Amino acid sequence: MRVEEIMTQPVVTVAMDDSLRLIREIFSKMKFHHLLVTEHDKLVGVISDRDLLKQISPSLDTSAATLQDLAVLDRPAHQIMSRNLVTLRRDASIKMALQAFLNKEVSCLPIVDHENRIEGIISWKDVFKSLLSLSNT
Repeated sequence: MRVEEIMTQPVVTVAMDDSLRLIREIFSKMKFHHLLVTEHDKLVGVISDRDLLKQISPSLDTSAATLQDLAVLDRPAHQIMSRNLVTLRRDASIKMALQAFLNKEVSCLPIVDHENRIEGIISWKDVFKSLLSLSNT
């Protein structure tokens, strides 16, 4: 089985200068945990919901929120994104994905073409689901 058979596509992306406010809105409305960051249609970073939560004050949506807490939401994506990316090509095997998840300790794998354009994304949950479906046949 290849990753192209289980990858999610299309992928929701943000630009390097998009605000953490926008990223927070996307995460609050969607059921995924990773956003891919692009520049000139090429993958340049990944932001997880955990990356965002590390930046935001727990008092943000309370009466105790300060101007500084609110100002964090104006920061651009490139300030918190992970730049050390682990990617795969669409023809990579599920075994290669499992090895990447275990060896590189990442929670998502962007699927890119030879020019680093995004084709999809997989998470470790996608791999588990595919393995479960194989064991049920």
